[in-house]
Amino acid sequence: MTPTSSSPDVRGCGPDGPPPARFAYDRCTWKEIAHLLLDLPVALAGFVYTSTMLAVGAGLSVTVVGLPLLAGGLAGARLFGRGERARARALLGVRVDEPSRLPRTPGTGFLGRLWNRLKDPVGWRTVLYAFVRLPWAVLSFTVVSAGLFVLWPVLPFLVRALANVDRAMVRGLLSPSDELERRIAELESGRGVVVDTAAADLRRIERDLHDGAQARLVALAMDLGLAKEKLHHDPDTAATMVDEAHGEVKLALKELRDLARGIHPAILTDRGLDAALSSAATRCTVPVRVHVDLPTRPTPATEGIAYLTASELLQNISKHSRAHTASIDIWRTENRLLIQVHDDGHGGADPTGHGLAGLAERLQAVDGLLLIDSPTGGPTTITAELPWRT
Repeated sequence: MTPTSSSPDVRGCGPDGPPPARFAYDRCTWKEIAHLLLDLPVALAGFVYTSTMLAVGAGLSVTVVGLPLLAGGLAGARLFGRGERARARALLGVRVDEPSRLPRTPGTGFLGRLWNRLKDPVGWRTVLYAFVRLPWAVLSFTVVSAGLFVLWPVLPFLVRALANVDRAMVRGLLSPSDELERRIAELESGRGVVVDTAAADLRRIERDLHDGAQARLVALAMDLGLAKEKLHHDPDTAATMVDEAHGEVKLALKELRDLARGIHPAILTDRGLDAALSSAATRCTVPVRVHVDLPTRPTPATEGIAYLTASELLQNISKHSRAHTASIDIWRTENRLLIQVHDDGHGGADPTGHGLAGLAERLQAVDGLLLIDSPTGGPTTITAELPWRT
């Protein structure tokens, strides 16, 4: 499933639990103490780095090296923020997603890339975090250091309150805002994948028509022309050639039906996934059990993607698996449509291969997911997830 931008704190270490009566025996409180004691040296390092970066970058901004230095400093601030998120995750139980990478805009050149780095919101929020962190770190370090000696009875309560402020800082300044950055990056990537996939599908359809039905129809036209020439002086041969042409017409129609079925079969529109996949399973080289358990039908777009995904996985089974049996299970869980294809073949499916990698990209473009479990020797289980829409 797709992770959210911040998941709940680790049980027992979050801000909602009461502080323990005897903190010396509580692992989470000791972690919080360690985090607060580390605040001061880490905050000093971050403050010195950001102050130096801003002073040097701004001071040299009138030269050709100033702005690149400032952009590099912001990239370093991103690394500092990553370290702080890791520290908060390990010691405070704060779970936050990493901010998305800076988008790469082709064709913008050096100045475009430099401008993207200079306006990086993640880097600037980390700079703000470094400045805010220092005075707070001095206070928290002083309170905890003194509390270890003279405030022992109330120290767990003080530590929990101070740690909660640290958690709020990390969430407020170092975590993505409502998944906005991650979703923007995913949508930008997904848009490119959709365009590439559409172009590839058009090329495939053109190739199939050219190599299949078109070539057969050209040969059919030539055969009918020869039959026409022989019609008067050799009617028996002409009749035989017409019979052969009739067979070629049937084969051409079958190829066109197969091509249309691969795009969006009529049975899928009329009767849904169960009937469409049962029909597709009959063309697989191994026996396939199909089980579809859906309370209602999803949108036609979701049905089409699910059908194409399962059909492509069935083709892989026919071509590569050397399996004896296979199965397709489709069901809904919460707001996700799950498609699981299993076979008892030799396994070893390569997730980076052209077919599976392309399928994973197409699913990702529609907020889907592809999970592959294919150890060497088998069996292979591939699960695809799609957003449920009706």
